[in-house]
Amino acid sequence: MNAQTQHDHVPVRTCMHAGIVSCPPDAPLSEVTRMMSDHRVHAIAVADIGHGRPWGAWRIVSDMNVMAAIAAGGELTARELAETEAATVCADEPLHHAAQQMTKHNVAHLIVLDAPDGYPVGIISTLDVASAHGHRRPGTGRYVSD
Repeated sequence: MNAQTQHDHVPVRTCMHAGIVSCPPDAPLSEVTRMMSDHRVHAIAVADIGHGRPWGAWRIVSDMNVMAAIAAGGELTARELAETEAATVCADEPLHHAAQQMTKHNVAHLIVLDAPDGYPVGIISTLDVASAHGHRRPGTGRYVSD
């Protein structure tokens, strides 16, 4: 069974991290790094309210965005650190679709939506996808059902 066939029936929601660690667009680099450290995450969602959606547009500050800012020696805001609008995936999409989206957009994290244009319900990372591909649900040590 190839990897895509193997994961055709495994929905993103079974492998994602429920909930989103987020900050406002004007949060300084020092606050973003503190949040990453406190929550032990590699990405922080930035909620940019006012884009025609009740929750606004989402952007993601990754650990690599933070490293680039630290290397450059500046105190930027989350808005300045964040990549373009975050790539998303629906929670009910098959896991291989998340991998395709990550590859297409060259990102390590996707915001998971409850429907194609729905409310954000979590984040999925490359490690989450890789863990599921290895048949283990991330952080649990349990096998993903086949």
